[in-house]
Amino acid sequence: MSTDTRIEKRIGIRAPADRIWDVLSDFDGWSRWNPYETGVKAHLGFGAPVTLHEAIPGLAERDVRATLGDWQPNAQLVWSEKRGFLSRSVRYYEIDELEPGSCILANGFIFSGLLGEGFHDKNKGRLRQACQDIAERVKATCEA
Repeated sequence: MSTDTRIEKRIGIRAPADRIWDVLSDFDGWSRWNPYETGVKAHLGFGAPVTLHEAIPGLAERDVRATLGDWQPNAQLVWSEKRGFLSRSVRYYEIDELEPGSCILANGFIFSGLLGEGFHDKNKGRLRQACQDIAERVKATCEA
């Protein structure tokens, strides 16, 4: 029986939720702060296609074709990708406003299915480092 595995980085950001959302929802601007997920093409709409180029150090570069799932302004952005017959991945960004001008941003991956668990186990260090770097870059962008 398969279980989900998760890699996540949470970081405090001294900026309002709408500022963080503006950075995350500006897909054309991702290349200014995210060197791992570039060329993002998406629009906000349930089930909308999401395409991007993923380049995580130590992993093969690849083109991602996913589907936008949950999204809520100032709160979350989530897409999922079927990765073959036996695995699925979810990529997410979640904003939790603690008080006006102070938020926690979580970004991460959830892998499910037999092959997804194996991918996670083999690459969790690389993925964790990418999530950490992305979190720090979003923080620097939003606090600038």
